[in-house]
Amino acid sequence: MKYAQPVMTRRACLAAIPAVAMAATLGPAQAAPYALSFDELYSAFTPLGLEFSPLVREATGQVVRINGFMAPPLKAEAQFFVLTEIPMALCPFCSSDADWPDNILVVYLDRRQTFTQPNQTIEVTGTLERGSWTDPETGFVSQLRLRQARYAVT
Repeated sequence: MKYAQPVMTRRACLAAIPAVAMAATLGPAQAAPYALSFDELYSAFTPLGLEFSPLVREATGQVVRINGFMAPPLKAEAQFFVLTEIPMALCPFCSSDADWPDNILVVYLDRRQTFTQPNQTIEVTGTLERGSWTDPETGFVSQLRLRQARYAVT
């Protein structure tokens, strides 16, 4: 017994176009961001300095999210800020390096956002970069950064 081959009619082709178009615009599924905490940024203190944790090494180049506090910005129209584990009342750029916390992360925003109070907890999401880098505009040196970041008050 022979089986008939299914035939795609013009009407069936036209009916399938919206579904194909929708699938093409959705693209690949986005993975959930890695959740980081300040306690997970470094794994050890060595004679050469802090060593990045395995989680940070794995998440480098990926989208991550982390909660913390916005240190008072260098200037109101800046498109970056320093995320700290604890609230800071003083601008970290204005205090001595003895007051500089070792649990910070530089955040480069993907667009300007209104800065928030330094005692307000925020959640920041962005792409994690690691390794020493000097900002050409400010001369600020960082070891960890979030790029293309956004934040929300929690």
